[in-house]
Amino acid sequence: MTRRPFPLLALTLACAPLVAGAQDATPPPDGWTGTGELGFALSRGNARSENLNARLAFGKESARWKHDWFVATMRAKGESTGDFDGDGIAEERYELNANRYELGASSAYKLDERNFIVGSGRYENDDFAPYDYQATVSLNYGRKFLVGERTRLSGEIGPGYRRARDAATGEIDSGAIVRGRLDFAHQLTANTELSNVLLVEAGSDNTYAQNDLGVAVAMNEAFALKAGLQLRHNSDVPADGSLRKTDTLTTLNLVYNFR
Repeated sequence: MTRRPFPLLALTLACAPLVAGAQDATPPPDGWTGTGELGFALSRGNARSENLNARLAFGKESARWKHDWFVATMRAKGESTGDFDGDGIAEERYELNANRYELGASSAYKLDERNFIVGSGRYENDDFAPYDYQATVSLNYGRKFLVGERTRLSGEIGPGYRRARDAATGEIDSGAIVRGRLDFAHQLTANTELSNVLLVEAGSDNTYAQNDLGVAVAMNEAFALKAGLQLRHNSDVPADGSLRKTDTLTTLNLVYNFR
């Protein structure tokens, strides 16, 4: 199945250098830094549900290199009603309705203060998605468009390769992709930051897009509360309508900053 390319991201990256320059970046911190996020909700009584999402991310930056890796998981149980055994009688079950984990890593070599080359890899396993798993690797050109004390904007674009297993047929799809990423952050107040990360992996079989919008409010140097909205989109889904193209996830997490 041939899909149209995803031109919006490429156009955005092409136009972004026209944005006015900002202040030079502050020197990168020494050693590894990172964040850990955890959110959990439990419901009992008239309705039962359990929801857990967690994310761990670390990075290290030097004068020439920047390394990052992350691992994230989301798991949920809830009550569902349906004719599960085909006897024409509706039944209630308490079962998994979300189960996903994802991990990724990247290493960037700085060409100068603004430009860099980055190699990245990502693996995702999802029991309730059009693909059982998706694995991608890519080599991208990146540029920092805005580097200021309050506002940061960077972008990446380049070729890559994806391998995925179709959940309905079990067939393995593989082929070339174009990967793009936009990373934006703005310090709203002294203790509040707005962030948005857009990732697109566009291929002939499927275009995968993920957008993560978050607002974090620091309580002290170590802890923060973060509200997030994640949108995940696959352009290739079963024609029978059993799966939707877009999933959304709203979270409220406790964040711990590793220094």
